Amino acid sequence: MHAKNSNLSRRSFLHQASCAAVGTAGIVSAMSQLKAIGAMASDSTSLKYSALDSDFKALVCLFLGGGNDGGNTLIPYDSVSYSSYSKARAEMALDQKTLLPITPKTYKDGRSYALHPNLPEVQNLFKNGNLAFVANVGTLLQPTDLVTYQKGLAIPLQLYSHLDQTTQWQSSISDQPIFETGWGGRLGDLMNSMNVNEQISMQISLTGMNFFQIGKTVSPYAIGNWTATTLNGYNNSGLTGNNYTKLKQILGNSYSNILGNEFASTSSKAASNGEFMVNVLKTATTFKTAFPNTYTARNLQMVANLISVAPALGLKRQVFFVNMGGYDMHATQLDSHVSLLTELSGALNAFNSAINELGISNQVTTFTASDFGRTYAPNASGTDHAWGNLQMVMGGAVKGGDIYGQMPSLVLGGPDDTGRGRWIPSTSVDQYAATLAKWFGVSATNMSTVVPNIGKFATSDLGFMS
Repeated sequence: MHAKNSNLSRRSFLHQASCAAVGTAGIVSAMSQLKAIGAMASDSTSLKYSALDSDFKALVCLFLGGGNDGGNTLIPYDSVSYSSYSKARAEMALDQKTLLPITPKTYKDGRSYALHPNLPEVQNLFKNGNLAFVANVGTLLQPTDLVTYQKGLAIPLQLYSHLDQTTQWQSSISDQPIFETGWGGRLGDLMNSMNVNEQISMQISLTGMNFFQIGKTVSPYAIGNWTATTLNGYNNSGLTGNNYTKLKQILGNSYSNILGNEFASTSSKAASNGEFMVNVLKTATTFKTAFPNTYTARNLQMVANLISVAPALGLKRQVFFVNMGGYDMHATQLDSHVSLLTELSGALNAFNSAINELGISNQVTTFTASDFGRTYAPNASGTDHAWGNLQMVMGGAVKGGDIYGQMPSLVLGGPDDTGRGRWIPSTSVDQYAATLAKWFGVSATNMSTVVPNIGKFATSDLGFMS
């Protein structure tokens, strides 16, 4: 089901466009995309390499694009609850004998739970206290129940639209049609002062444009999972001799035309930053951890590399964004979900291991987000767009091995169901974001800067971070 897209202001559109992924063949395209770089490079010979500061922290947003099916990620496991699950999910129901049971430390709602059979690494991370689940999170204007929903009150704009719900998840603002900034971007604006000698932006995207990292003063730097893009990548054969010299001259010129001057200046900075990052990444830690050869694992491996060189980048705070698409499964969901969750589970496990190698597990927190959940009632061989959804949080500072928030009733037509198993969120994106922002160092007095609507909810700390 697709709804009308959000209206974006001209300034917002231009700002978002500057965050597109780097790495295209054409030099003009590469230069334009690299405008996302938020800081000028310095001569690499002047860098002071040192161990990661004890005050260093990094947040890693792993966005499951399209809407993950939380109903088949964490499944009721006891006989009574599983029977209800199996009936409601019909052809989407997983075989109970294949599920991976978990035992939450404190969470109790009368049901036992298990994980999708292709999440064995996540099961171990949960068991070892490195990962927690946050139940039924979604976009909200204010605490909402079924009566409020049925009256048409306080409903997020364009509730089941991919673009709108992605925007609202990444901005934490569900009551404004015009996008301005993401909560990760506002977090960067507020905390960037801690990076007293930054050589590159604290906001780094591994998968191109996103709403989450757009701020007013700090722009994201887009990088691929192989290395930084430089002029030498042009046309896959390199720029050498006279061509390279001439291009450098063009970029170094001053122009009376404002657009030409800005293009040359920005392109020159982009080229310098690309070369700088290539050199810095040569000093990244060589991990003993074997990362799976998957797209998501390679992206998280680059995140680990970038964290390992944070001192050379002059950063005490970093915010990363990684998109993992493919979760919009209206058909053939069972097979698709197997491959997606296998990739997700292996990537999370390897990343956790690499961060442990760096000795900073308490200083890096990875969290999932997704457009929305999927309907509990199936749509033939798939599911449709829904609302509240399950999320994962991983890291040494996470109070792992537990479920936070409140799981929905999981009853079709029950008190949480707006139709076909579209659960009304019991936890808002605002609360989820605020809990992570507090750990990152945001004070109570500044929290509304990062999460403007947090005052509408009873608590700003869900308790899953130590």
